[in-house]
Amino acid sequence: MAVAMVTTAVQQTPTIDEPVYAGTAVVYAQQHNLHFNPEHPPLGKLIIASGLVLAHPHLEAGLGGDQGELGRRLLYESGNDPWRLMLWARLPVIVLTLGFGLVVLAFARDLVGPAGGLAALALYTFSPDVIAHGSLATLDVPAAGFVLTSVWLLWRAGRRPRLYLPLAGVALGAALATKMSTLTAVPVLLLLVVVSVWRARRSPSLDARAKLRLLALGAATAAAVALIAVAVVWATYLAVDPRLRWSTPANVPTVHGLRGLVIDWMPFPRPYRDGMRVQFGFEYATWEGFLFGRLYRGSLWYYLPAALLVKTPLGMLVLWAAGAAALLAVRRLRPAAPYLLLPPGVLLVAAMFGSRDLGVRYAIFVPMFLAVAAAGVLAVRRRWTHVAGAALILFVAVSSLRTFPYYLPYSNEAFGGTAKTHLRLHDSNVDWGQDLGRLADRLRERYPGRKVWLVYKGSGVPAYYGIEASDPRKAPPGEVHGLLVVSDSSVAKARGRLATLIATSTPIDQVGHSVTIYHRP
Repeated sequence: MAVAMVTTAVQQTPTIDEPVYAGTAVVYAQQHNLHFNPEHPPLGKLIIASGLVLAHPHLEAGLGGDQGELGRRLLYESGNDPWRLMLWARLPVIVLTLGFGLVVLAFARDLVGPAGGLAALALYTFSPDVIAHGSLATLDVPAAGFVLTSVWLLWRAGRRPRLYLPLAGVALGAALATKMSTLTAVPVLLLLVVVSVWRARRSPSLDARAKLRLLALGAATAAAVALIAVAVVWATYLAVDPRLRWSTPANVPTVHGLRGLVIDWMPFPRPYRDGMRVQFGFEYATWEGFLFGRLYRGSLWYYLPAALLVKTPLGMLVLWAAGAAALLAVRRLRPAAPYLLLPPGVLLVAAMFGSRDLGVRYAIFVPMFLAVAAAGVLAVRRRWTHVAGAALILFVAVSSLRTFPYYLPYSNEAFGGTAKTHLRLHDSNVDWGQDLGRLADRLRERYPGRKVWLVYKGSGVPAYYGIEASDPRKAPPGEVHGLLVVSDSSVAKARGRLATLIATSTPIDQVGHSVTIYHRP
């Protein structure tokens, strides 16, 4: 997994979100300013900054512009090497992703022993989605991994509550300080605190009054865990700016009604609450989605389950279902079912009814939690389960290795494999701007001297990589001759002039399974 992620990190140019996080991380480290990217809390960007500070990036202070301009200025306009900076930004996330693999191993081993731990680790290790997003300087894998870590610690707290419950609070706080979408899991995790206290103190001889006292103790402990989590969130903001200087930006939307009251009463720093308002502003907007060849406006509740069905190895899907069934059917595993099924279930339902159908990264916690759940198959006392489990894991490994190093656009064999993903999905499922460097190499090697017309969906600067191109949407169709190069997400969403140009061109090449090259005579 480390080899796959480092190889991917070295070869990919910045994805759409990465320059924003990298630029904000440098501002945090050098200027101690919370102004940029308030819609996400600081911890994930501080993790990214821990790598970037070793690269000694240059960024002039005091310049204006939005966070997108900040990222471009850091990578392409300040004398820095964007390849080197992005590798250093990605390395801390890679290390953290590997660390979460050890959590998966330990969690599954606690449930079903060493063989189950290795089976869960294998599924985690070969997950194309975890590899793809664990090798990027983004926040999805860190946030999901911290939730998983908190749940594992809560499970262990059933035996040693005094040690593991405070640590679970720290891990929950880390999740909340990385991405606000994890707030949805808080009620479930606090309920699991009560369950863990009950498991640790339960006794067959308890009378009704003792049971009520135990429930009260669980509720008080849940409140203490919540306070620890809140303290972690505050600590991350103070780590950036100990004086917590903040003024609400003019573009922060006003949130009315119950949501507005909830935000106002939350015990978090003001920039966190303003960031929540920005997130609700995103939810109020109407976004475009693309699923199974259909372009639509708005969101579909079944988008994420459908996208997971496409982008998950087939053997992994079988083991997820079998493992979840084993958690419910095998008596000794039933106590673990709420820990492994409720948090990802609640997070998935919340994500399904969000407004942005932009990728399975919004459900990256699913392969992480269900890798542990899948190990439950080995608790079934049948001779064939170990053989079938090993065969399915081998199938997963082969499918994952076949897509190397193109993990971001992966899809399983039932949907035509990685080369066909762009026909069914778009955005971070397949084309997130990661192949600009590969495109430059392909144009230089195979098409030197050809006129290039480019529609690129990403944050990279084509000219930096030696791509001299014009925008075909700004020229009369009769003047567009030569090579028409279009990011596959732009192909999926093409309308008007661009759709006409694509329809009257001949596809001749693919780059990274995310960019299509057409010939126009």
